[in-house]
Amino acid sequence: MAQRGASGPDSGRWPAWVWSLLAAGVVAAVLTLLVLRAQHTLSARGIQAGWQFLLEPAGFDVGEPRDLGVEATGPLWQALAVGLLNTLRAAALALCLALGLGTAVGLARLTPHPLLRALAAAWVGALRNVPLLVQLLLGYLLWVEMLPPMEAPWLGPGGLLLCKAGLALPAWTPTTSGGVSWPVVDGLSVSGGWVLTPEFLTLSLGLGLYTSAFVAEVVRGGLMAVAQAQWQAAQALGMTRWQALRGVIAPQALRVIVPPLTNQVLNLVKNSSLAVAVGYPDLASVTQTTLNQTGRALECMAILMGIYLGLSALVAWLGHALDRRAGVWQAGERA
Repeated sequence: MAQRGASGPDSGRWPAWVWSLLAAGVVAAVLTLLVLRAQHTLSARGIQAGWQFLLEPAGFDVGEPRDLGVEATGPLWQALAVGLLNTLRAAALALCLALGLGTAVGLARLTPHPLLRALAAAWVGALRNVPLLVQLLLGYLLWVEMLPPMEAPWLGPGGLLLCKAGLALPAWTPTTSGGVSWPVVDGLSVSGGWVLTPEFLTLSLGLGLYTSAFVAEVVRGGLMAVAQAQWQAAQALGMTRWQALRGVIAPQALRVIVPPLTNQVLNLVKNSSLAVAVGYPDLASVTQTTLNQTGRALECMAILMGIYLGLSALVAWLGHALDRRAGVWQAGERA
């Protein structure tokens, strides 16, 4: 077989990533022109516009994460940066949970055990058919009610501490007392360690559980797309079901799984903006507070839209790269 790109009709074409980069550049240029035009119109009408407000004091605190929080005297751009960091933190934990749990549930839906299949189907049906906002609000209320009080925290193995302030874990710090900071209750807060607030846990767990239902269906559909003859051929070679899944079925199913899975990751990143419902200071929440403080609606919305557009473009590019890699794996399996 002739190698693609060496000769033939495709040799003079640009790679797909170049076209994607050009398209993203055109979209960014158009949006920039629209924002600049709107700013010019506002200035002509005597309405204050510009980006200098980002250097002004925020006027509000962003207390999470505890070690990187911003005080009211800090600049607005720093508050927005911490809000972006909070969005990435919550989305990363939710993504790990969604991928791991979703894959397990997707495999359970194909298992020959009827009880396990029924439980997996119930999990998918319950989470997919309840709005995410409702799940977040319900989860937050349950967290607030069920967490132990500050006066009697739950102490778990390895120095874990659970109370109304959240889940606290031991953290490594460059100190002279062994390098480990242990969490302890200090009045109405927790000092030491690494504290995961109830708001952070609600958003991360809610997003992860909700997205896991969609990931499960993506995994199930991808595995079912592989011909049954592939399973039979692997079994004929003496492979166990796990060996067949890992070495034969999964590389072929990956080409079907990656595109819809990329869409679910995009949805997870964008759904993180619902953090404002539970009081978590993510990018959308901090931007909304900045808008209320400064009245710069155009600039704040442009920043918010630009950052989410950039995050979505990055996720789409990584999904495209993984899809291309999956094609290489599938070609290697067939060879």
